[in-house]
Amino acid sequence: MSINFRKCPIKKHLSFYFLSLFILPLTAALLSACAPNNAPGETPARAVTKNLTAPLPSEEHLRAFAVVQELDSENFTPIAAQDVLRNACADLSVPTYVTKVEDTWFIVDCYHNQVIYHDNLTDPLTDWQVLTSEIDKGHTLASDGVVYLVDDTEGNRVLVFEKKEGVFYHTQTLDAVGNRPHYIVYDAPTDTFYVWSSMNGEMYLCRHDPDDPQMYLTEIRSVDALKETYVRSFTIDGDDVYFVSGIPGTPAILQADLSTFAVQETYPVPDAIAGMVQLTFAEGSCYITVSTDINGSQDYATIIRAKDLKDLADGNYEDIYENFIGGGTPYYITQINNSYYLTEHRLPGHAVWKFDITKDGFGNVETIY
Repeated sequence: MSINFRKCPIKKHLSFYFLSLFILPLTAALLSACAPNNAPGETPARAVTKNLTAPLPSEEHLRAFAVVQELDSENFTPIAAQDVLRNACADLSVPTYVTKVEDTWFIVDCYHNQVIYHDNLTDPLTDWQVLTSEIDKGHTLASDGVVYLVDDTEGNRVLVFEKKEGVFYHTQTLDAVGNRPHYIVYDAPTDTFYVWSSMNGEMYLCRHDPDDPQMYLTEIRSVDALKETYVRSFTIDGDDVYFVSGIPGTPAILQADLSTFAVQETYPVPDAIAGMVQLTFAEGSCYITVSTDINGSQDYATIIRAKDLKDLADGNYEDIYENFIGGGTPYYITQINNSYYLTEHRLPGHAVWKFDITKDGFGNVETIY
């Protein structure tokens, strides 16, 4: 579209010009005033998004996941829902992760070497079904609604499951995933599964094409400072990723740029909480589950809360583990809808907890399993 400026009166040009000089700075000021705070835990706007012009994973990747079975193949044999293996264990043995995808709940039952699933959290565990028992000390499950990724920690691999007519099938596998892959997160803004290799500071980035469940390893990133440290998890927050460093190593939380993994900030922590498990940002505070101190003693296992990561070095944090029962080892926290769920071990009968975090505090703690 072109504009014939010869038909525009000069006075209108001048009026528009001077009006623009006023409006543009005002607009910029308003946008600046409304911009989100980029402090940790404030959930800043995501600048890191999927590049729509970038090559598809199938066109540019490091490795394709090996296909175990194809659900649309002529050789595929479906399983009746009633024939899916039931969970034989009446309790949980070192559960590590609870999540929900659509209407299905999942629990990673680490020391029972299985992942189980069900449609509610009230029925006995023996009513649950087994997603997989092909793993050795698995820790997490992540899904984008199309594929479900499970880490096989001691097997150094990732298993992929797909759902068909209410039944889950193991369809793909990625072998040789670093050293003890320990934590998987699906991040929608980058359309990427981040798979953390807990013992050597490597992150495996995995994706699939739209409308195609075939998974691809697209990139491997590393954090040199964590290559010799056991790190149990990471936290994506805005355009940043946070790593809770474990032991051995210098006790600290590292803040890195999500798009490059370049470390931007280091937040030292006291030796007493050196063996951190996970960092969770919620309602303007930082929540950290702790497994051990710097010497590996689980006597220091706890949950702490701080207003800012900078407060940790001075011991300026609150121990909130007494809100549960204390004495166990809290592990991963997940947010599902408006509630939070905690896995814990060393305490019989207190393996999964539900609780609330609000701006007014922390409460409504209840045992689920």
